[in-house]
Parts: sequence; C-alpha cells; structure tokens
Amino acid sequence: MHPELRSHPEYFSKDVVRLADNVYQAFGFAASNVYMIVGEGGVVIIDTTETTAAAENVLAEFRKITDLPVRTIILTHAHRDHVSGAGVFAAGGKPEILASDRSSGDSLIEETPHPRAVRAMQARTGRQFGIGLSYPDEIVGIGIGPGDRPLQGMGAGILPPTRRIGGEGERISTCDIQLDLVPAPGETPDHMVVWYADRKVLFSGDNFYRSFPNLYAIRGTEYRDFDTWADTLDQLMAFEPEVLAPGHTKAVTGADAVREVLTDYRDAIRHVINETRSGMDAGKTIDELAHSVKLPPELAGKPYLREYYGRVDFAVRAYFVGTMGWFDGNPTSLSPLSPADEANRFIELAGGPDAVMAAIERARREEDYQWALQLVDRLIHTGHGGENARAVKADLLKMHASAQINCPTRHYYIQSAKELERN
Repeated sequence: MHPELRSHPEYFSKDVVRLADNVYQAFGFAASNVYMIVGEGGVVIIDTTETTAAAENVLAEFRKITDLPVRTIILTHAHRDHVSGAGVFAAGGKPEILASDRSSGDSLIEETPHPRAVRAMQARTGRQFGIGLSYPDEIVGIGIGPGDRPLQGMGAGILPPTRRIGGEGERISTCDIQLDLVPAPGETPDHMVVWYADRKVLFSGDNFYRSFPNLYAIRGTEYRDFDTWADTLDQLMAFEPEVLAPGHTKAVTGADAVREVLTDYRDAIRHVINETRSGMDAGKTIDELAHSVKLPPELAGKPYLREYYGRVDFAVRAYFVGTMGWFDGNPTSLSPLSPADEANRFIELAGGPDAVMAAIERARREEDYQWALQLVDRLIHTGHGGENARAVKADLLKMHASAQINCPTRHYYIQSAKELERN
C-alpha cells in the first residue's frame, strides 16, 4: 500500500464538527459529508449520504444535539452519495426537498430519456469504489471518504425533490435562516452551492475536496467541463467565505485558508487545460500528453491536490476526448487492427507465446508491472496461455495496486484481479 494512504483511516475518523454557532458537519460516517443547520423550530439538512445505514448513524448523532424536526433538505447535486439517505432524514415529517432544475448525465433523482450501459456502469462503479473489498487490508479509504463506511441500504433512501431551483438561483427562508442557493456547475452540471451569509459558511458540494479533482471518473462519466469548473471556483471565492464546507473531506476554516485552497484548485485545473490544449495545438497525441502533462511542483505538493481521488493523466485524456473527440490526430490511429489481430502479430514478432511469457516474468521481477500487463493482455486476446495467463494478470494487478496513491486506480486493479480469479 502506498504510504500516504495508511493515514486515511485516522484522517476519516468519525466526528461531528461544529463549524459555526448552529452549523454542524457529520464527517467520516459515509462517503460524503452531511451538514445540519439548527434554526427556529427546525433544522436544515444539506446532503444525505449514499446509504440509509449511514444516514441513520448521522441522524442519531444529530439527535444528540437537537430533537427539532427536519424542515428542509437541500441536495447540492444528484450523485448517489449525496441523495440516498433523504428518506431517513425525512421520516416522520414532510420536509421540503430542494435540488437544481439542471440535468446531470448520471443523476439518480431524474429519469434518463435514453437507455445507457447500466450494467457496465455498475460493474465499473464497484471497481472504482472498492465495494466489497476487505478493510483495512485492501481498502483504507476511497480517496475522499472512509473505507469502513456502512453500505447497507445503498441508494434505498432516494426521494424526489419537492421543488426545483431554477438557473438564477434563489434565496430561501426556512427556520428563520436565510440561505442562498446558487447554481455552480463543476463536477456535475446540476451542482448548487449553499451560501449562509450570516455565518460566512459556504457549502460547496463536490466543487472542492481534499484531493486533485476527479475531472474524469474511471467508473465512466460524461465530459465534465473543465473550464466551467475553474470558473465556478472564482465564483466561490467571490462569496469571501470564512468556512468552506465541502461535500467530502474536512471543512476549511479561515478566510485566508479558504481563498488559498480555492485559488490553488482553480489554478491546477487551468494548468491542465492550458498544457493539454497547447500540446494538442503542437500536434501531440493523447498518449503523449497523458505522460507529459504534470502539475507544477508548487501545486503538486499541496495536500489538497495529491492524486488520492482524481488523477492528472486521467484529466488530460478526458479533456482531449471531451474537446476534440477520440481521434488523436495520428493517421495510423484511424483504422487500427483489432486487439486480437495486433496481438497475434506482436506475439509472432516477439518469437512466440513462450518468449512473451518470459518477457512478462522478467518485467514482474523488475516490478515493471504496467509493461507486464500490456504483454499478458496480448496473450489473453489471442487465447495463448489459457487460464495461466489470466492468473498471471490477476497477480500483476494486485502487485501494481500496491504502489498506487490514487484510490480508484488501486481499487480497480484489486477488484479486477478478484474477478479474474473467480472466473
């Protein structure tokens, strides 16, 4: 395991943190945070976690603070880990449930007009988040949340919004609290931030968290508009918040600290945009750019820009495809051979399957796992090596996982290895 990941269990220890006189953060109970604002005669809940079990645990902690009824639930965006416990917080009452009226490609609170590859998405989501991996040997955290969170009732508490907030945003008054609900697209187009001006607290959803942003999720996503996300960070800074309450990871306190993290976050995204775009204009291919674009050292070393959740090379690839499409500009890439055809020719050129397997073993001894994986895939594509090739790939994936700082990558390798071993 990468040494930086070993500290994640301690970082994500469960806690209810008081952020202001009447504002509380439930942290470490689930993949995402839940916030409670206590007002006159009731409370406001912001986001509701990914499972009913986690929501019940959070509600039990909040009930140690107040027994006032939940009057309003605000959903910053429609990802499952923010909307799936709403039924728990709404139980026994009829709170208003507010969400954006903008659509999101992977929303869970609105119908998708056209069918999607649901089974593929479910399989890849399980791999990305390490669902089913053992704690703490295989999973210690998901990059922006704890690894030992309860998964019972995943998605079971989703409720439809009772009202949608339009594109101009809205100031609401509830429980004698004034809140501004402001459209702020970033990780998703339907993102909505909540500004509590009286306490200078900004609930930013997933527009910021303690990791390089997940500009592309390997579970599969539509293009996340990088420029829009960077512009939104300027919008967040304009509020001049003194507390930044993110959808994941710990809150940031102090006006100067908040401005610093948001500035660096914006600059990191814009750096990827500028370097990738410049490389594209210079005729570089997507693979060349994925290997060459890096954050400058003054950003890469910041703890909130480490690649625990998002990865720079994934972002480069996403920006290339999202703005230019799949073709990398190299005419050779227009009509490539099928994987099996290319693999057969490669194996013949290398001197046959035994020579390729010998090269795999050399690469494994030298801990050159990526090259070994690319070699063994050629054996699998052509049927050479049989079950042994699949077993070798499973072992290589587990070895490669041990060096990963990026939690989704680590989980994807381990889960894929387990699938190979089962099948």
